Amino acid sequence: MKILAIESSCDETAAAVVVDGRDVRSNIISTQIPIHTLYGGVVPEIASRKHIERVNQVIRKALSDAGETVDSIDAVAVTYGPGLVGALLVGLNAAKAIAWAADKPLIGVNHIEGHIAANFIENKDLNPPFLCLVVSGGHTHLVRVLDYGKYEILGRTVDDAAGEAFDKIARVIGLGYPGGPKIEEDARAGDPTAYHFPLAHVRGSEYDFSFSGLKSAVLNFLNSEAMKCDAAKRRDTLLSDSAHSKSGVGDIPLIDGKLFGTIQRSDLSASFQKAIVDALTTRAFLAAENEGEKRIALAGGVAANSALQSSMREEAKKRGIEFFCPSKILCTDNAAMIGCAGYYELMKGRRSPLSLNAFSDLPIGASNGE
Repeated sequence: MKILAIESSCDETAAAVVVDGRDVRSNIISTQIPIHTLYGGVVPEIASRKHIERVNQVIRKALSDAGETVDSIDAVAVTYGPGLVGALLVGLNAAKAIAWAADKPLIGVNHIEGHIAANFIENKDLNPPFLCLVVSGGHTHLVRVLDYGKYEILGRTVDDAAGEAFDKIARVIGLGYPGGPKIEEDARAGDPTAYHFPLAHVRGSEYDFSFSGLKSAVLNFLNSEAMKCDAAKRRDTLLSDSAHSKSGVGDIPLIDGKLFGTIQRSDLSASFQKAIVDALTTRAFLAAENEGEKRIALAGGVAANSALQSSMREEAKKRGIEFFCPSKILCTDNAAMIGCAGYYELMKGRRSPLSLNAFSDLPIGASNGE
């Protein structure tokens, strides 16, 4: 069963050909990161325009690399939410056009379910049930995967997602966009125990996450240090040091790797990253223990973070739990994961109408419009 898959939920235009759900014949990704880096984050209108420019190119490349044509594929899978609506519509309309013109089934796929399905590609013998921690730029979920396409949400973020927290703090300390990879790189030279930031607990919801308090704690810490810094000395230092570089946010200077001359930025990055990793790991394995799960998987863009992978792997080993995680290319947004999830939807007899619309907010397990 050969599926052409298309993904355009944010700032990656992607297409892939996947056979029988787990055999990836091609996986083409055109990223817009260099463009959006100039603006400190994704600009929805620009993202949509770039998708329009590139979608046909990546589809043609995916088919060509797989040695397939529109006529030789069996179905078209496409992300229809969650994500930026304008961006989603580009991929969705391209998929509709192909499905209609070639008379092929259309399969709408939930982007987050696609991230979960990436584990099936990487681990050929993995089958449900298992527990999955989904961590991306806009979502943080703890999900029990009961069957293909069947989920039970055990926990979720009650405010900001982990990826949003990374992006916010990265901007504040001058690392820019994308925040997660920039903080991870900066943290490699830092001491994760240099600063202590609190882990939020959601009362009455032991599996839920909260990261807005952590963001506030870091911002308050920086503001406190700024107030301690002698204003005149700081001004003189800025005027006399031609080698200094500004963070690009407010007036926080970075001199010799330090913020305000007192905070080693790499230490702050490492400590902040540790706080997020600890919160994610603690909740995930608490759920695994309480629910009797012996297999746990990681998914989503933030799953590419090496510190998170290491923490999860070590904790799993200590507890005798099997741990699964996709390779980096399958953690970040791609179309292969959409093709995998679409295959299992198709095997369940699900189809989407050509009237399928895009949704910025789409719950896990929602109907694909059949």
